Amino acid sequence: MTNFRGRDGLPNVGVVGATGLVGTMMTKLLAERDFPLDQLRLFASARSAGSTIRFRDRDVVVEDASTADFAGLDIVFFSAGGSTSKDLAPKVAAAGAIVIDNSSAWRSDPEVPLVVAEVNPKALRNIPKGIVANPNCTTMAAMPVLKPLHEAAGLKRLVVSTYQAVSGGGMEGVEVLRDQIVAGAEGCEALAMDGAGVDLGPVKKWAVPIAYNVVPLNYVLGEDGYTEEELKLRDESRKILDLPDLTVSGTCVRVPVFSGHALSINAEFERAISVNAALALLEDAPGVVVTEVPNPLDATGHDPVFVGRVRPDPTVANGLALFVVGDNLRKGAALNAVQVAEVLVAQKG
Repeated sequence: MTNFRGRDGLPNVGVVGATGLVGTMMTKLLAERDFPLDQLRLFASARSAGSTIRFRDRDVVVEDASTADFAGLDIVFFSAGGSTSKDLAPKVAAAGAIVIDNSSAWRSDPEVPLVVAEVNPKALRNIPKGIVANPNCTTMAAMPVLKPLHEAAGLKRLVVSTYQAVSGGGMEGVEVLRDQIVAGAEGCEALAMDGAGVDLGPVKKWAVPIAYNVVPLNYVLGEDGYTEEELKLRDESRKILDLPDLTVSGTCVRVPVFSGHALSINAEFERAISVNAALALLEDAPGVVVTEVPNPLDATGHDPVFVGRVRPDPTVANGLALFVVGDNLRKGAALNAVQVAEVLVAQKG
């Protein structure tokens, strides 16, 4: 693709998965950020085809992604799951668009850049397959914080425990938590007073109930007893930071929070870095806000990631402990995709 094909040199843009949680957020952010585009086309499954979504004072009709003609589009956001991305993204790229994919389908492909807009935008200079991958929403929150610290002191090792909101599991995750909260409301007093069990209904979505609980095994197990989510955290951190030998141990936990992923991070560095030096770097880092008590309620609905509780880690020679929170639907998925597209538009300028 050499030039955008819309009027006045503006891109024609598409969103695949436009009726889902992340797709809806993408469309909202395109409007909020006044993204420069000529035409917007929206795509979803056959179930949603024919419905309309409001965008910039007009109704856009949702098209069936499986039968649509993607010709004429310049940038297409995908948030419709890995299988859809594997099937459709190469076809859309072959039709001349740059695909920005939010699934895990392309993240490990060496010919597909994995990009956090504030961290490694230079990776967008070479997009051989016409596909750019968005990182996992958990990895995403950590990268704007770890990048400046790595540049200053050389990141060597990460031990990360996450506290992930149910919306990371899509609308189904939100509905499961909501239903279990309602089902267990009457039994909460008994649970608090004497530990009596609460009937939350049948177990859904995760290995154990999520309401009034935490789930430390919320994805399929992979190598050495680590889950897919924990391996994504390792592999994606290595790729984004260009640290192929970075040692990472993650424990990814689902918690009964609707929005906002949090990470407790213990980072070991090659060189000494003081708490004050780290805070000074983070105060200046793009997309990062330093706060005393970062938490999901404050992070939800906001663009930056929030970091606090920065302190020495006395278990290693050059260690820091810190706590990071980000809106998993906004910065963790939709916003970064739009920011990547903004970089692509700027490259054409």
